[in-house]
Amino acid sequence: MRLKNIILVLFCLAGLELVAQKVWNLEACVAHALEHNLQLNDFEFTEASNRETYRQSVRNLLPNINGFADYNIRFGRQINPDDNSIVNTDIFSNNYAVSASFDLFQGFQKINGIKASKFLYKATKEESLQQKYLLAFSVMRAFYDIQFIEGLISISKEQVQISQTNYELVQKQIEVGLMAGADLYEAESLLLADELVLTQNENRLAAAKLALLQAMNLQGETDIQIQPELDKMEGSDPNKITSDSIFGTALNFIPLIKASELRVKAAKKQLAVARGGLYPSLSLQGGYATGFFETITDSLGVTIPFRTQFRDNTNEFIGVSLNVPISNAWSGRSRIKQQKIELARAKNNVKIQEQELYQLIQQLVQEYNALSTEVLQTEKRGKAQELAFSIAQKRYEKGLVNAIELGRAKTLFATAQNEHLQVRLRLKVNKSTLDFYNNLPVFNINP
Repeated sequence: MRLKNIILVLFCLAGLELVAQKVWNLEACVAHALEHNLQLNDFEFTEASNRETYRQSVRNLLPNINGFADYNIRFGRQINPDDNSIVNTDIFSNNYAVSASFDLFQGFQKINGIKASKFLYKATKEESLQQKYLLAFSVMRAFYDIQFIEGLISISKEQVQISQTNYELVQKQIEVGLMAGADLYEAESLLLADELVLTQNENRLAAAKLALLQAMNLQGETDIQIQPELDKMEGSDPNKITSDSIFGTALNFIPLIKASELRVKAAKKQLAVARGGLYPSLSLQGGYATGFFETITDSLGVTIPFRTQFRDNTNEFIGVSLNVPISNAWSGRSRIKQQKIELARAKNNVKIQEQELYQLIQQLVQEYNALSTEVLQTEKRGKAQELAFSIAQKRYEKGLVNAIELGRAKTLFATAQNEHLQVRLRLKVNKSTLDFYNNLPVFNINP
C-alpha cells in the first residue's frame, strides 16, 4: 500500500511538471524575440540619436545667447583704463557681458536642414521596423524547423515500432520452424537502422531547439515546447497570387523601400543646404556689457564701489552683419557636386531595393505554385507507398518476401512521408511570406 502511494505521488509530480512547462506558439516566440533581441537595441539607439539630431535642428532656429565674465590682475607698466595714462602698478578689473545673435537669412540652410534631418529620422524608424520583420522571419524559420524535425521523429518512431513488431514476429516464426536464423539477423539489422535514424533525428531536434532559443534570446532554458501550426493555411486566395499585384502592395508598406525613399528626400534637402551656402548670410547681433576697474576713483582718490561702477560702466550694442561668400577655395561648389552624387546614389539605391523586392516576390510566387503541386503529388505518392508497404508487410508475414524487400518498401514509405511533411511545411512558410508581402497580418508587430 505504501509503495502504491509513493508511485501515485511521483506520478502527480511528473504531471505537474508537464503542466508547468510552457507551450510556445509562433506569435509568442516572435514577441519574446522582439523584446529581448540585443541587435534591435542598436537600431533603437540609432533611431533615438537621429530623433535628437532632428530636434536640435529645430532648436537651431533660436537665437544664440552667451554670457561672459572675467577677473584680471595686470602687473607692471600698462595703460590706465580710467584716463588712458601710462602707469606702473598692479591693476585689478572685472568685465561682464551678455550677447545674442540671430540669423536673419542663410540661404534657407536651416529650414532645409530641418527637413533633411526629419527625413533621416523617419528613415531610421523604418529601418528599425525592417529589422524587426527580419528577426520575425528568422524566428519563424527556426520554429518550423522544429516542427519539421518533430514530424520526422514521429515517422521514425512509427518505423521503429514496425521493425520491432517484425523482429518479434521473426522470433516467433523461428521458434515454430517457419523461418531460418538468418532472417532474425536481417530483421535486427532493420530495427537497428531505424533506431539509428530516430537517434539522429532526436539530435537534429535538439540543435533546432537551440537555434530557436538563441533566436529568441531565451535565457536559462535548454528546451522548448512549441505548438504546431501546420494546418493554419488561411491567407490570400491562391487564384489571386501574382507577382505584380503583391509587388504593388509591398511597395506601399515595406519599411526598407520606405526608408530608401525617405533618404532620397533627405538627399534633396541636403543638396538645397549645400546650395544655400552660396547665398549671402545676414545676421543680427546685440549685447550688454559692464565692468569694474580698480583704477577708477573719485576726487579723493578712493576707488568707486563695485555697485556704482557696475551701473555706470554699462554699454549696449546692436548691429547687423552681412557675409558674402566669394571664393572659399571653391568649397561651396564642391559640396554641391558631392551632394548631387549622394542624391543620385540614393535614387539608384531605391531602384536596387525595388528590383530585389520584385525578384524575391517572383521567386516566392514561382515556389508557391510549384509547392502547391508538389503537396498534392507527395500526398498521392505517400498513400501509394503506404499501400505498397501494407501489401509487402502481409506478404512478409506469410513468408513470400524476405526482410530486404520489406525494408525497401518500408524505406520508400518513410521517404514519401518525409517528403510530404517537408513540402507542406515549406508551403506554409512560403505562404506566410507571401501573405506578409501582401500586407496581411502575419506577425503582430506594431509599425
